[in-house]
Amino acid sequence: MTRGRVRRGRTAVGAFLAVLLGVLAAAPAQAAGYRYWSFWERDGERWTYATQGPGTARPDDGDVQGFRFSVSDDSKDSAQPRGPADFADICEDTPAKDGRKRVGLVVDFGTAGDAPDGERPPKPRTACAQVGEDATSAEALAAVAKPLRYDNKALLCAIEDYPKSGCGEQVSGDGDPTGTSVTTDARANSDGGDDGGPSVGLIAGIAAVALLGGAGIWQARRRRG
Repeated sequence: MTRGRVRRGRTAVGAFLAVLLGVLAAAPAQAAGYRYWSFWERDGERWTYATQGPGTARPDDGDVQGFRFSVSDDSKDSAQPRGPADFADICEDTPAKDGRKRVGLVVDFGTAGDAPDGERPPKPRTACAQVGEDATSAEALAAVAKPLRYDNKALLCAIEDYPKSGCGEQVSGDGDPTGTSVTTDARANSDGGDDGGPSVGLIAGIAAVALLGGAGIWQARRRRG
């Protein structure tokens, strides 16, 4: 094999590597999460992500619902409320009344890791809201956990003044806000989805396979030469 062929082979492999590195550099990073209050419903012994917002949901007497503050990408990885969630325990000191319903609420302010800079989350707590029979989940929450803060699109931003600022903002991997608000789908407590691009891990795997294939071709040509 002549030196010219060797140089051409090395040049081809080098160009191939450069293209792969460019693809990796241009690949989108893992999707950033959103810092927001998620809304949950108790189904037997487990939590299920609510399919509608608290402003339209109308719980029945004896229902248990939860609110959890956290940073999450979408409903698939959203953190569930922690702590006791048994209606009998939550509302044991609130006797039933005619024309009223009782709703057990679990309010979880999240972890220090999910808290905005300079803020410390209160401890999770439970409350029994006794409200009118036609009351929404938002009205039940307002009866036991004021003050509440909403944005101009009715997204729940704060419970009991936590957090003091911000509302469903997107945050980067290090927890810093990016200035992007939570999506409309996330406002309705449905699947938030992702950015639709391939992950860096997937591209890296493809690159490794392609690189091995390119090296094998070059070695085969070298042996033939």
